[in-house]
Amino acid sequence: MSFELLRTSLSILLQGLVTTLLLSLAAIIGSTLIGLLAAVLRSFGPYGTSRITQLYTELFRGTPVLITLMFIYFGVSYFGYAIDVFAAGVIGLSVYQGAYIAEVFRAGIEAVPKGQWEVSQILGLNRTQAFSFVVLPQTGKIVLPPLIGQYLSLIKDTSIVSMIGMSELMHGGQAIVDRVGQPVAIYGLVAVIYFAVCFPLSQWVRHHDRRRIS
Repeated sequence: MSFELLRTSLSILLQGLVTTLLLSLAAIIGSTLIGLLAAVLRSFGPYGTSRITQLYTELFRGTPVLITLMFIYFGVSYFGYAIDVFAAGVIGLSVYQGAYIAEVFRAGIEAVPKGQWEVSQILGLNRTQAFSFVVLPQTGKIVLPPLIGQYLSLIKDTSIVSMIGMSELMHGGQAIVDRVGQPVAIYGLVAVIYFAVCFPLSQWVRHHDRRRIS
């Protein structure tokens, strides 16, 4: 790869990286809110909502993320509505990853000792207050490492959004390969950029796990 091609490629890929990071951030926020809501409804909601959220998590955990993205992007257009590709990517990734995050939160909620609820009742807190001020903060500490791991998976899943035409990092790499060839070098460069984004987070998770065990 020549220096000029490297310079041009990096410029295009870094523009795609900005889009990837914005997409990841928006989807992380959306999937966390969806996952937390689904976990709460599954754990404390009435039978009807509990069954619906269970169906939701099983449905999306059992299907490919590409199907979800295609259904949202093309399905909305089929019903006569237009949707921006960025919005479709955020919604698709949020709904899909939310199903996995819901199970992470549910496991964390169930890991909090039952005695915490009893203590909360003794202190005069109602169920909502007990969950918000006693159980949820403890749940956050429990689920943080697996939650970060799920965020890493989400960041890597953003590469699939290129299949619906979004100009993110992977799409930028494909455009360069289509124009100048050299797929090994270009996709290798894309892989290095993804690694540079994800590696610090994965190292933080390992460090946190070692501290918790010790």
